[in-house]
Amino acid sequence: MAVGDLRRPVTTLFMLSSVDGKISTGADDSLDVDTDFPLLDGVKEGLHQYYKIERTTDLWSLNSGRVQAKVGVNERDMPSKSPVSFVVIDSAHLTERGVRYFCELSKLFVLVTTNANHPAYAVQADNLRIIYQPELNPRAMLELLYSDFGCERITIQTGGTLNALFLREKLFDFVDIVVAPVLIGGRDTATLIDGASLVSRGQLGSLGALKLENCEVLQDSYLRLRYSAIK
Repeated sequence: MAVGDLRRPVTTLFMLSSVDGKISTGADDSLDVDTDFPLLDGVKEGLHQYYKIERTTDLWSLNSGRVQAKVGVNERDMPSKSPVSFVVIDSAHLTERGVRYFCELSKLFVLVTTNANHPAYAVQADNLRIIYQPELNPRAMLELLYSDFGCERITIQTGGTLNALFLREKLFDFVDIVVAPVLIGGRDTATLIDGASLVSRGQLGSLGALKLENCEVLQDSYLRLRYSAIK
């Protein structure tokens, strides 16, 4: 499916967020919503809804190596095969074991890296593909996923810094946010969109205006907000 004049997949940013837009519980890598939200009364009760919705997202999933290393893929036991093709952007966070984990998990595993010596080059797997970019270019990456691998729709679940690159390049078509009933705070805690801040009104064109498509009140004070991007 082409988007406008671009030959790239239709993209959806799908994230779990606090009411104040945080996607982590703190600035340290030991803190994470997947491990910490189940410990919080008033939050843990409705958390299962996010994971249920996640299982209905696209059959292509884009992730970051930093986030995946944070949740432990470098140490986990090898998983069962899933029908999902995973794309991971990583320079140095995935180990060779982490790469093998995704090869076992994925229908097709595409690693995107700026590291010519990434551990993935030592892995032999029929379903492993490596996209090397001297400098990360999200637009070119999406176009290549579309043209070479037949990726027509992809769900993006990267961290705030990578999300910012997609935002500034106008690469989000839809935004699907599950809002947990919690306030986290902390100026150094990752948010939905991080990256460099704007410094002048001349940059306002790089903002991402959205149209609300649906607001769903879930159980236990959770919300699901779905938007389309205004082009």
